[in-house]
Amino acid sequence: RETPVMLLTAKGEASSRIEGLKHGADDYLAKPFEPEELSLRCAAILRRSHKAEPPAEVEMSGLIFNAERGELKEGDKRIRLTEAELQLLTVLAGSPGEPVSREQLASLTSAGMERSVDVQVTRLRRKIEPNPREPIHLQTVRGIGYRLMPD
Repeated sequence: RETPVMLLTAKGEASSRIEGLKHGADDYLAKPFEPEELSLRCAAILRRSHKAEPPAEVEMSGLIFNAERGELKEGDKRIRLTEAELQLLTVLAGSPGEPVSREQLASLTSAGMERSVDVQVTRLRRKIEPNPREPIHLQTVRGIGYRLMPD
């Protein structure tokens, strides 16, 4: 887990700020500063650093996906996923409801190219959607990519 870092210093020159940020600081505030500004900057850093843990399981129309086990089930029946489908579903289930770009999906999976992501999405929809032609769980986000919408 990463701890956010804010540098509070008397050195306000651009070169000092740049050096501090290059070395991993999340923010840099030179003295003198307003206490309210410090408070707002701290709140902003904390907001960005507290990312919710992905859910252990994601449910979609009676199907349950467990990313840790790499398993998609309908009741007791396990639904076979290819490695590419598993990678894609794992990435999308890691941030349910949030759009993930086609470019990100291509780089985080074995799909490699954005067009390959589209093909894998089509195949995965056949397995998780009640009606793959009108997806409710694996949705296209126009101009961005895809998002997984669990129940």
